[in-house]
Amino acid sequence: MIRFLINIAISLVTAAIGLLVTSWILPDFHLDAAGFIVAVLVFTIAQAILAPFIFNMARQYASAILGGIGLVSTFVALLIASLFPDGIRVDGIVTWILATLIMWIITALGTWLLGLWWLKGRVEERRASS
Repeated sequence: MIRFLINIAISLVTAAIGLLVTSWILPDFHLDAAGFIVAVLVFTIAQAILAPFIFNMARQYASAILGGIGLVSTFVALLIASLFPDGIRVDGIVTWILATLIMWIITALGTWLLGLWWLKGRVEERRASS
């Protein structure tokens, strides 16, 4: 249960960082302060639900694209988050592509790095207690 909660916290943090960085880098990616929390929550929930679903669909019907599952689920999660008012707005196809890439990189690296950091802390705790 603790691991599940840690994974949720890591996903929320990386989504928040990803949305902020993307809005700072891309002028046509608009993130409203009032809808920031909603955008983070919707993106995180959509990503958590879509990634396994898209993976299973691709594994069944298009195994050649399995490597791009993270990109596809990130794009769809951004698309769903953009449907909620006062959250995010993306103007232009190039911005959609770049936003997807930036969000995918930040969430993937962030999840990996924060996971390592948390795991390192757990190992140090166990060593200290033995």
